[in-house]
Amino acid sequence: MSVRVLIVDDHAVVRAGLRLLIDAEDDLQAVGEAGSARDAVFQARALKPDVSHMDVVMPDQSGLDVVPTLLHERPETKVLVLSMQDDQPYVRQAFGAGASGYVLKEAADTEVVSAIREVANGGSYVHPTLGARLVAAETAEARRAEEDPLSDREREVLRLLALGHTNQEISSQLFISVRTAETHRAHIMQKLRLSSRAELVRYALEQGVLER
Repeated sequence: MSVRVLIVDDHAVVRAGLRLLIDAEDDLQAVGEAGSARDAVFQARALKPDVSHMDVVMPDQSGLDVVPTLLHERPETKVLVLSMQDDQPYVRQAFGAGASGYVLKEAADTEVVSAIREVANGGSYVHPTLGARLVAAETAEARRAEEDPLSDREREVLRLLALGHTNQEISSQLFISVRTAETHRAHIMQKLRLSSRAELVRYALEQGVLER
């Protein structure tokens, strides 16, 4: 049984090229086309494709923004994003929206076909180079989080606590409630595994938090 593919792109020539590519494969079938995000949702509902090949830039709405709506209307459809953007934030946004794959417009025909098959079979796909960059970026972020587990707000609260300010004074200076200041303090102590103000002050001094 052929994988049913909906082609979503605002350029007719791109849609035509993808249709030729898909229909040339025995196990793939282009069942429809859409030139806008709104039409993509309508066509997905009507045609029930296995895979929606989704462009990012369209005239009425971003393809990434319409992915959740399309999946709400047709949860069984897998979304394969087609984009010119090779930046990690776009890849993260695509997968965060519910896409199963991300392929570049400059990709070879064989890669596009492989990506369609992969997501249709329940897997996920991202261009190898993009995937490597994404893993490297996430590893670096995890390392930074491990080295400094505090958020910017928590570091500010830590600085004020180390300077001897009370929760009430911190709430006033940072325009937050006393309860929020207390919560930040509890999180700081927990994340840093500290048990006293003296340990907190020592940590702040060692980390240069007071040097402002």
